[in-house]
Amino acid sequence: MNRNLATALAALCAALLFPASSTALRGPGTIRITGRQIRFTRVDTGLPGRSPGDMEISRIQLYNTRLRDKPIGHAQLVCIYTGDSSRNCTGTFVLPAGKLVVSGGLIYRSLYDLAVTGGTGLYSNVRGTLTVTRIRQNPPRDVLLFRLVVS
Repeated sequence: MNRNLATALAALCAALLFPASSTALRGPGTIRITGRQIRFTRVDTGLPGRSPGDMEISRIQLYNTRLRDKPIGHAQLVCIYTGDSSRNCTGTFVLPAGKLVVSGGLIYRSLYDLAVTGGTGLYSNVRGTLTVTRIRQNPPRDVLLFRLVVS
């Protein structure tokens, strides 16, 4: 095996096995991005129409148009109805520096808050909130504002 290739592989293995502690967020921060829903599926279980146990599954492309026109990541959100319009949701937002996990209840898709319960990569030590504001109905587009604190 080429000596340079062997050295590069050893360095890569070391980085994966022993990540630097400086890769975590060091203080409070905000992330303001936009999301475009690219797929939405409603699963009707039980009684016809909305009823407890029904699900909504969303796939979202994430953008930071101040930096580039192409997506910077994606998200998936799964919501389960607990009443006529009340839902409990869990989601994962995949960004270039890591993943953010959110959870909480919502009634209206046009404006809601979810708790940031954790993350990976740069976000491995965070908690906070995600505020979602709908800015366009068809196709659905949202402004996503993450307010993060170090836990």
